[in-house]
Amino acid sequence: MLSQKVRTLQQSAAKPSILVIGDLMIDHYIIGDANRLSPEAPVPVVNVKNEFITPGGAANVAQNLLSLGAQISLGGVTGDDTDAGKLINVLEQEGINTGAIFKDLNRPTTVKTRVMVGSHQLVRVDRETTNPLSQELQQQFINNVKAGIVASDIIILSDYNKGLFSPDFTQELITTANAAGKRVIVDPKGLNYIKYKGAYIIKPNRKELAEAAKTERVNTVEELQAAARIILKQTEADYMVVTLSEQGIAIISELTYKLLPVKATSVFDVTGAGDTVIATMAYFMAQGLDVEEACELANHAAAIVIRQTGSAVTTVEEILQDMENR
Repeated sequence: MLSQKVRTLQQSAAKPSILVIGDLMIDHYIIGDANRLSPEAPVPVVNVKNEFITPGGAANVAQNLLSLGAQISLGGVTGDDTDAGKLINVLEQEGINTGAIFKDLNRPTTVKTRVMVGSHQLVRVDRETTNPLSQELQQQFINNVKAGIVASDIIILSDYNKGLFSPDFTQELITTANAAGKRVIVDPKGLNYIKYKGAYIIKPNRKELAEAAKTERVNTVEELQAAARIILKQTEADYMVVTLSEQGIAIISELTYKLLPVKATSVFDVTGAGDTVIATMAYFMAQGLDVEEACELANHAAAIVIRQTGSAVTTVEEILQDMENR
């Protein structure tokens, strides 16, 4: 039984060491009431009651891994600004190794500000630059992160399309990891999946897969397999793991297809669920479980977090309880 296997691993195995490289950002929330319209324009006036920040993007993946019990190193790029200081301070207080985070003088730290009234998002304001890194900064990053790649059990590339993962840079990261015998799991963005060539697993959602494979839809099993195999051929990845919202998770290789039905009994908010899936997969694969077992556990983890509001995390014990309660 998988749950018993996991319990045994939790007691006997060392904490996995996982390196997350990706686009870093801050999720900034402004919470308030809106009971009247502005006399200046037909827009609500928000009376602010609360305001807070949480790590977002690849930093949210790292937080998910931390909650599961992994040892985390986090690599990425911020601006040279006060927001970068806030983000790094939060991460270091949580025990995440931030030694591979670089500051770029030519960009701000990415901040997504959401103005919330009750449970309703009134507006989102983004501050970001998505230009590629300079060649000099890319090389500094590669040189710095090589030791972290060698020291880690598994590597996650968390691409939010904010300029970090240029094709050459992405290929150098994957080549370095493969040379060190480390598997790479990619959460992709954009249309150019060729840059992920050599990754072990690529994990798009249904919409991302359809766009990357240049197909109109991936609704049926046949369409899903056809689209996934276009990407498998391009990238030579071992697996495509496709998140299918209310249908669950599909695991596709050149020869096999398996659908893991959704485990959620109710859905409040899917924010960050993809981060939870990739973090859970990586954590359990680093502990020695196979891809199907890791995806089964990730499916339960996703079911837990989408029952909560906002980006949420879960623990191994909560995942096991969710499995055993079914």
